Amino acid sequence: MDGPQHRSGADFQVAGKDYLRARSLRTGQAGWVLLAGLGIAYVISGNYSGWQFGLALGGWGGLLIATALMAVMYTTMTLGLAELSSALPVAGAGYGFARRALGPLGGFTTGAAILIEYAIVPAAISVFIGGYVESLHLFGITNGWPVYLVCYAIFVGVHLRGVGEALRLLLAITVLAILGLVVFAAGMIPHFSTARLFDIPPNGSFGSSWFLPFGVTGILAALVYGIWFFLAVEGLPLAAEEARDPRRDMPRGIKLAMGVLLVLGFAVLFTTAGGGGASVVGHGDNPLPAAARAAAGDGWLATTVNYVGLAGLVASFFSAIYAYSRQLFALSRAGYLPRWLSVTGKRKTPYLALIVPGTVGFLLAALTQDGAKLINIAVFGATVSYVLLNLSHIVLRRKEPGLARPYRTPGGAVTTSVSMVLAVAAVVATFLVDILAALITAGILLVLIAYFWFYSRHHLVANAPEEEFATLAAAEAELS
Repeated sequence: MDGPQHRSGADFQVAGKDYLRARSLRTGQAGWVLLAGLGIAYVISGNYSGWQFGLALGGWGGLLIATALMAVMYTTMTLGLAELSSALPVAGAGYGFARRALGPLGGFTTGAAILIEYAIVPAAISVFIGGYVESLHLFGITNGWPVYLVCYAIFVGVHLRGVGEALRLLLAITVLAILGLVVFAAGMIPHFSTARLFDIPPNGSFGSSWFLPFGVTGILAALVYGIWFFLAVEGLPLAAEEARDPRRDMPRGIKLAMGVLLVLGFAVLFTTAGGGGASVVGHGDNPLPAAARAAAGDGWLATTVNYVGLAGLVASFFSAIYAYSRQLFALSRAGYLPRWLSVTGKRKTPYLALIVPGTVGFLLAALTQDGAKLINIAVFGATVSYVLLNLSHIVLRRKEPGLARPYRTPGGAVTTSVSMVLAVAAVVATFLVDILAALITAGILLVLIAYFWFYSRHHLVANAPEEEFATLAAAEAELS
């Protein structure tokens, strides 16, 4: 490392070629189809389980409005991310975008919030997979921890073999999960009844009615669960350095993924509650099989969706491992987190960034066995990052209007301003739904920020890709 440089309230060192060579990813592995598959895979498990708890808090009408609001938030946010990922195609993604717009502290805070989200999500999903395996009486398993261990061992192992192999297998699993949702929706249409959507009686609270049985506050409480239909699609730009042509393919992949998720999410919301009944679906862990049984009995449809539901959970678990490893890799490579975590192996995979969070995730799953609590922790981290990601797009539009943008967000900063307002509402909603989970996440985030403030901001790497983008921007600003 060369001597320190001082700027932006942080100290930087220039890394030698050997440092960066030992921390390089394999490029050109993913075209726009694989990228879209990755974006869908991040989210697909949320269609199979999790969203249904919003029915118990907001009724079907409340959850419908909440989901529509979150659909607007994610659509407008992903349009902003499509622009940012085409202009700044780096593995740091959200951290890299915020780093350029908001400086080192803003960049690290955004990256840390994203890392919390993606490190916790697979732990939660492994608990759900364990529950599915137990409920299906597979392998005689009566305790979930062996399932968690096998999940982490197999899918971390696949990622260690290489990103190309991992993404192709992930696409196949994701297609199976999508087909399962299509079969389910088609099978439920003959049993659909509008009356079943509104079979939860009003509770007499302010604004309660047949459409909003828990009143206006039910909408806010259901926001967290409307997120489940789209949670984590924002992680797609993390694949930028491994894409074939990120400036062109990343916007195409993001938009296609979001379009598919919008169709799937609303199809599931309508057919599940309309076929099985909102009051039935809202109180179970597996909403699709429960709806199928309520509508058509214990037949082929319930059995099929029960097994295919495992594919949806596996797809999201698999993709979240990819996401946490790339976010940790980027933060470590730039010195925000311990540098040894970003070393890559012969196959150009960040093996320590895969193994270390995987070990922590397995321990969290085995010790808590509380998937709902873990997901709520992850959701708080996600919503904080959404506020900062949208803010980054707005700031860069104002601060750097001349930045080369191969793709431009329709509506510009107005579009992401809408998303930011909704993201702030989602942050507030997380405290209403699970204040303990929100406080746990806030505590973890504060500890990470303290690490940055007192230590890592004095040991940053000036020529890490995300930092080079920021350095170039600062130099251009001084010249102008």
